[in-house]
Amino acid sequence: MDNTHPLLLTCLLCVPAIAAGLAAVTARSLRAAAFITAAGIGGGSALGLAAAVEAGKHGTISALGSWLYVDALSAFNLAVMIIVYIMSTVFAFVYFKEEARAGAFSLKQARQFAALWCGSFTSMTLVLVSNNLGIMWVGIEATTLLTAFLICIHSSRHSLEAMWKYLLICSVGVAFAFMGTLLAAASSRHVAGFDIHQALLWTRLRDHAAMLNPALIKAAFIFLVVGYGTKAGLAPMHNWLPDAHSQAPAPVSALFSGFMLNAALYCIMRYIPIVEAATGHAGWALTLLAALGVFSIGIGAAFIVFQQDIKRLLAYCSVEHIGIIALGLGLGGIGVFAALFHTLNHSLCKSLSFFAAGRLGQRYGTHDIRLLHGATRNSRLWGTALFVSLLALMGVAPFALFMSEFRILKAAVDAHAFVLLALFLCGVSVVFVGMLSKAIPLMWGESTVSVAAPDIHTRLEAGLVVIPLAALLALGCWMPGFLGTALTQASDIIRTGAALPPH
Repeated sequence: MDNTHPLLLTCLLCVPAIAAGLAAVTARSLRAAAFITAAGIGGGSALGLAAAVEAGKHGTISALGSWLYVDALSAFNLAVMIIVYIMSTVFAFVYFKEEARAGAFSLKQARQFAALWCGSFTSMTLVLVSNNLGIMWVGIEATTLLTAFLICIHSSRHSLEAMWKYLLICSVGVAFAFMGTLLAAASSRHVAGFDIHQALLWTRLRDHAAMLNPALIKAAFIFLVVGYGTKAGLAPMHNWLPDAHSQAPAPVSALFSGFMLNAALYCIMRYIPIVEAATGHAGWALTLLAALGVFSIGIGAAFIVFQQDIKRLLAYCSVEHIGIIALGLGLGGIGVFAALFHTLNHSLCKSLSFFAAGRLGQRYGTHDIRLLHGATRNSRLWGTALFVSLLALMGVAPFALFMSEFRILKAAVDAHAFVLLALFLCGVSVVFVGMLSKAIPLMWGESTVSVAAPDIHTRLEAGLVVIPLAALLALGCWMPGFLGTALTQASDIIRTGAALPPH
């Protein structure tokens, strides 16, 4: 069932965009910039949650001649995005307040951050609510341009280098995605009764997928996986990711890893049912994704072992976890459900880990793991948060990431994909050993750096640690009914392209 909600979806895009403009032009103090940011993200989040709820009630909602469209898949990703943005925005207030106190965060930087932060919320929302695949591509390109300048809020030679590397590599990737989008539209040229003016509408391509040109849609998917996979951090297109994550301020790193990578992967998810239907459900697209997923796990595992910078370690951990999600998608069946569950779990855990790394970096003046030994003695809250989040990222039970990885393992067994299963187990085993060797000294190692600042944290900071950790523990032991329903409906769209009727 398709319901039109033009006002809701239009306001969802307009509110954060207006906030971005106001922040850039009218903010006259740090407090004003913070207020505008809170209003833009808060208003956009409320509208986004309302859109997700309406999509749950009606199956799908749309606006502007179905150019804006929300179904179970976009609603789930919209909810994950909102969770990451709310947590990261709250943490940004904590993080930059400390920077401002140290004289390292000016009004000009605050205005720049507020405008780009709200603007990136708008562009990522546009990606998720676009039924037009061309507009979805525009949204991804906009995220590249807006988030690039967030990397160098604190200008330095290394941050500028990371920004340009991000811009160049991701722009090339997005150009590949543009070619893939055009080829996908061209694959419908000879379909009888197909309106060429609607060739980029996802719903139209889905309805006529079985009649699309198989050769063109295969070529399109290769370009799309390379293009959007570059932005998602899939190996071997991941080269920009470690530098950008390590040089960006901690709230930006949390946003990058917590959701921006998911937004690019979401674009690939949209094409899976179309490509599979056009190629006779032979598993062609799934095989390609599974292969790239296993390769990303292996690359992430290999580099994690040798990292001595905590933020670069977390960046390569993102490469590994994006690979796990891609593997789950490629295995099909319960693997798709597990992959979507893993996106939520990874977003929660990786946001927390970057929060902890950022606050410890402020206290220690470095992100060198060797100098962070015994971090829990100098900062009980954030040292413990980093240690526990690393355990969760390794896949230690009973955290939710263990459960989603276990479901992917089961999907591999169900599909008799024993080679992929063996490679997956080898990769996560190397990651487990490599990260544990870094995590243990953080908890029990001897500190070699004296930290003069007292270990004082606010209730807000404690909430930023306790809430996501509690959620990860709860989801590892119990799947709420509403979440299970949302994941099932979203995974059915990836598997078949069809939205199930609301329950």
